[in-house]
Amino acid sequence: MDIIYTPWRYDYVSNVDNRKEGCIFCLKRSEDDDRKNLIVYRAERCLAILNLFPYSSGHLMIAPYKHTGTIEELDTETLTEMMTLAQKCMHAARQAFGPDGFNVGINIARVAGAGITEHVHMHLVPRWAGDANFMPVCSDTRVLPLSLDQVWERLTEQLSKEA
Repeated sequence: MDIIYTPWRYDYVSNVDNRKEGCIFCLKRSEDDDRKNLIVYRAERCLAILNLFPYSSGHLMIAPYKHTGTIEELDTETLTEMMTLAQKCMHAARQAFGPDGFNVGINIARVAGAGITEHVHMHLVPRWAGDANFMPVCSDTRVLPLSLDQVWERLTEQLSKEA
């Protein structure tokens, strides 16, 4: 058997029982350390935050500040800002990483695939030709070429250029 080393996973497995109670989006928004919290951009009504367990490098989520489980409870301005921020982040990801495409989506409720059901959020997942090779398909293993810290640096740098 071959061994794939993933030293960055130690932080997760050693702290899995120490997670804070409450909504991850609301908790991280209320703190001041955007780098530690993986927040790449704060807008007036929404934030963009890296996914701690990404499907690909640059996988981020756009969440409104309003704590709600569905887009039905968001006003037009917030919905518009979510899409505008998705557009801005997509452009930044193209500049930073050169992906071939993106998956963009909102999962509402557990049956629709939402992992965090109490606070609606949009996923923006950069994709590359060939990124679904044998590793994720046959061995249920993702290979991420960049650390979350490297992704945070590149995206925040690009987003600051566009501000």
